[in-house]
Amino acid sequence: MSANLSPLVQSFVLHFGEMGSRWGINRTVGQVYALLYLSPEPLCADDIVEALAISRSNVSMSLKELQAWNLAILKHLPGDRRDFFTTPEDVWHILRILAEERKKREIDPTLSVLREILMTTPESESERHAQKRIEDMKVLIEQLTGWYDDVKKLETERLASLLALGAKVTKLLDTKDKIVSLAKPRGKKR
Repeated sequence: MSANLSPLVQSFVLHFGEMGSRWGINRTVGQVYALLYLSPEPLCADDIVEALAISRSNVSMSLKELQAWNLAILKHLPGDRRDFFTTPEDVWHILRILAEERKKREIDPTLSVLREILMTTPESESERHAQKRIEDMKVLIEQLTGWYDDVKKLETERLASLLALGAKVTKLLDTKDKIVSLAKPRGKKR
């Protein structure tokens, strides 16, 4: 890592690289993203090579992966033939991109496999049991993806309000249950 990066930026970039590897992406991809995210101006590949002290080919592959995820935006600067890169500004937009890309790459293929497995005829009690468990998992994942599809349509302000509610949602549901139980007709006493 270049000595030109401040300790604050270095800490963030290093941590993001470590987190990236835990999320299933290459550490360098995470570091390149973090550097682009913090940079006040778009960076070219040479800037990234110098800042992170990594090879040009590694930077190039990382930028391609980030572009595939829609997390690196190509920019051209007047009078400069090089490609420059930045990230989306809005963290909510970034969150939406990450959620959508993870859904496409992880959840959708899993649902396809589960549906395919459930189309086979079980040949034993053990397979019937397994299919029942797989069906339960499929239903849950479909419910979650349905919820996700509803939530992703929310305006950012509404989504932020929903997240800010936190545990208050549980209290609201408990209150609703109490009101519903009070509204139910009670059996007649003799």
